[in-house]
This record gives sequence, structure tokens and C-alpha cells, in this order.
Amino acid sequence: MTGCGYRRRPVRHPQPNARTERSFMSHQLAIEHDVIGVGFGPSNLALAIALDECARRSRLKCTPLFVERQRQFTWHGGMLLPGSDMQISFLKDLVSLRDPTSPFTFVNYLHKHGRLQDFINCRTFYPSRMEFNDYLRWVAAQFKSQAAYGEAVVAIEPVTAGQSVNSLRVYSRNFAGGETVRLAKNLVVAAGGKPNIPQVFAKIADDSRLFHSSRYLDTVESAGLGGKAACVAVVGGGQSAVEVTVDLRNRFPHANIDLIFRGHALKPSDSSPFVNEIFNPDYTDFIYAQPDERRNAIVHNFRNTNYAVVDSDLLDQLYRLLYQQRVSGTTGIELHPRSEITKVLAAVEGIEIRTVDKFDGRDRRSCYDAVILATGYDRETPHAFLEPIRRYIQDDVVDRNYRLATSPAFRPQIHLQGYSEASHGLSDTLLSVLASRSQEIAESLLLTISRRELIA
Repeated sequence: MTGCGYRRRPVRHPQPNARTERSFMSHQLAIEHDVIGVGFGPSNLALAIALDECARRSRLKCTPLFVERQRQFTWHGGMLLPGSDMQISFLKDLVSLRDPTSPFTFVNYLHKHGRLQDFINCRTFYPSRMEFNDYLRWVAAQFKSQAAYGEAVVAIEPVTAGQSVNSLRVYSRNFAGGETVRLAKNLVVAAGGKPNIPQVFAKIADDSRLFHSSRYLDTVESAGLGGKAACVAVVGGGQSAVEVTVDLRNRFPHANIDLIFRGHALKPSDSSPFVNEIFNPDYTDFIYAQPDERRNAIVHNFRNTNYAVVDSDLLDQLYRLLYQQRVSGTTGIELHPRSEITKVLAAVEGIEIRTVDKFDGRDRRSCYDAVILATGYDRETPHAFLEPIRRYIQDDVVDRNYRLATSPAFRPQIHLQGYSEASHGLSDTLLSVLASRSQEIAESLLLTISRRELIA
């Protein structure tokens, strides 16, 4: 690991916000990277490709490194359910919309694996999620020298020279507790969203019988649901909630599954071609050019493309399951629309959930062996590790190239990927703009690197 330009030592210093500049003396041998990326999911993987391409074209040397919490590259591993397909065309991969001749396209992945003709015979634009994850892992393997897996970034500190901040000190911690210190001239944060735990569940968040859908496959088989007529609650009214409900039915045929959601009914996502144009890269320019009030209205108007909605094919599958229950006179899945969860209690016999019907006011009380929260993700501007440099950041505002506004004395660029829906539109958290966004960020970073070389 020493060839990556850093050294390891045990964690001995106080918390990040208590460090002083004297800590720099013990880390001054750390090698500086042009860019450190926080997270190595699809967004920063696309950036790794774009940086490599831009550096080759401009004949600039660029030394990126991406620090990833997971032990290996996995894209939404907890929800790689059997039979689950992508909701986005394979042509919206890491590069195709920018350069269809790139060796990192999904089509080339199929070719290299000897499946291109077979995929064509499937007559679909939507590969399985498992296959798309395998595609991403195939690309990531080609950039493994730029990735540090099994480490979580815990703090970013300024490295000052006089009144200016010239670079950043990046602290990461591995699963064993060992800490690594690196230096970065620039930073790109693409750490994804944090699982959203509704406040009503906050007091029992550590209960092993309660888990978020992001950990579904990692947890469900050990939840003790197979040996009896278990009772399971799935909370949420979107794609993940219905996918989990259907999978539970297939996995545990004798379980009783309650799908609890606040809407009147499960709604289909709008994937019609004219509406889908809002995910085109040039629509980002249109959104960004609008005043805040108009942006908010546009995002709200198109929320049914991405939030609390379900793919139509999956809705049909669920409805058929419910119909077969009626035909056979059995139970298994039960829907509870218009349900507001008012209280949650953890007891030895299970987790009790109390709900009220938002329209007729009726109360309901049920006890469950497991509760699965398909409640989405929190994507507020990240993260606790930025606190030591927060004073240099101006109002968490990003420019068109996803760069945070910082004070004049702060030289490093900090770019965000996946945290700018309010300013750049609904596509910001999706795969649709990976190819274009990574190019825009790479060009911005390489311009800064070239300027530094000229000054040097």
C-alpha cells in the first residue's frame, strides 16, 4: 500500500475539531494528490474516466485518488434483488452520452464478456440491476490503482500558508481503526445519501429488528422470518418499498406483510418520452438559469418521475399477487394507504406500530417481527467531515460546474456530486447526467491544475 503515496499510523489524536496546526508536522511527509474523491460509486467512477481522458488530451499529469467506505466496489448492494431491472437505459452509462467510442461503455462491457449478441436478443434497453452492477465493477477494476477501499473519510483540514489555504489534509479511518492521512489540492465529494430514518423511529434505530432497505439483502435472511408465520412491516410508497414487499412474498411465502404508506394509492412513475427530457444534460442548463422560486416549482412539478412512485410493470406484478390472494382466499400482503405512523414501541414480542388513517381518523395498532424502512435517503449538503473547513465555505452554494463557493483565500476546489438537486434539477441524484457532469467537473479541475503548473 505504500506505493499509493501515504503512510498509516494508529489513531492517537483528539477529535478533528480539536486538532491544531502543530499536527501538520507529523504528517508533512504525506504525498499530495491533485484530486481526492470522497466515495467511489458511479459518480466518482465516471469522474475517474473523465479525468484520465482530459489529462491525456491536455498532456497534463493528474494524480487522483478515491477513498471508499465499502471494502469493494458495489452499487446499492443491499437492493440487488433477483429479477430487478434498471429504470434507465443502458445508454446512460458512465460515458456513452459523452463518447460512445469509449472503451468504458456498457456495450463494450457486453462485447468483452461475450454477451453482446445475447443482450441484443433480449430486446430491451433495461438490463438487470445485477448486470449493471457487474458493468460498474468491471470499469472500477480498471481504476483500482486510484482507489482506497475500506476507508471512511472522517475529517478534512485546511493546510495554510500565511493567510491562504493551499491544500487540504484528508483523514480516513479503516475498519480496524487505523488512520491514514493524505494531502489533496482539490476535493470531490460523492459519498451518496444517508439512509433516511423517520423521526418516529429514531428511539429504536439501533433495534436489530428495524433496518433500512439499503441493508435489505444483508439483513433479511438473518431476521428470523422463515421459521414461522412472521409479521413484517414495510414502510414507504415508492419503488424500493414495493420491490421489498414482492421479494418478501417470494422469499417467505408464509409471512404476513403490511405495506404502510401515506398516499391514497401506489402511483406509477412517469417515464414518458417528453417528460424524460428533463433528465437530458442540456436541461440542467435550463434549470440552473432559473431563479430559486422557479427551480423549486419545476422540481416539485416533476417529482412523480423519481419520488414515491413505482415502475408500472412492478405495480402490475403486485396487483396480480393481491388478486391471487383474493382468488385463493388467503392472506399474505396487505396494503395500508393513508397511514400516518404516530408511535413506535419496541418490546420483547416485537415492534409495535401505531397508525392513524389521515382521512377517517381510525387508529390501528400492530406488532411486527421485523420492520423495513423503504424511506429513501437524506442528501443534504455533506458532511460532518467538512466541519474543519466550514468557515471557508459560503452558504453551501454551488456554481454550474458543481463547485462550492469558497472564500478568496481558499485555493482548493471542492466539487459536489449528487447534492445539488435544488440548483441543477432532479437528474442530479440519478445516473442520467454522469457522463456530462463528470466531464464538466474534470475540465474545471484540470484548468486549475494547469494554472498551478504555470504559476509553479
